[in-house]
Amino acid sequence: MDAPSSPPPPPRIKQVIVIRKDLKMRRGKEIAQGAHASMAWLARRVAAAGLTGDERRPVELSPAEASWLAGRFAKVCVQVSSEEALREVHRRAVEAGLEAHLIVDAGHTEFHGVPTATACGIGPDEEARIDAITGALALY
Repeated sequence: MDAPSSPPPPPRIKQVIVIRKDLKMRRGKEIAQGAHASMAWLARRVAAAGLTGDERRPVELSPAEASWLAGRFAKVCVQVSSEEALREVHRRAVEAGLEAHLIVDAGHTEFHGVPTATACGIGPDEEARIDAITGALALY
């Protein structure tokens, strides 16, 4: 007689922050750009729900996003060595249907007035879906 099988564990949910290492940003600037990348998805959802104005609608979250917000906010920071590599990771994430936000700094403090792509936030989503895009990148 076979023992009843237990249900599979729920998928692990995480967010990946991709930072350009070639820019040699000050540590505080790197942290700020990573924070922008991490929060971009939620800021857009809040704005879309009208929580910043008079009309309010529910904030729509995928099951993975709701799970992530109710859990430990797992994040991994990885690095790329060029703008081209950053844009390629962003493109691949978007094509895979992942929540992905490219962060372009206005350039007021470090980039001599030139808007500069600095980071990308991917997810939160299932670890396997994100790892298919970012799994080979070096940790930051």
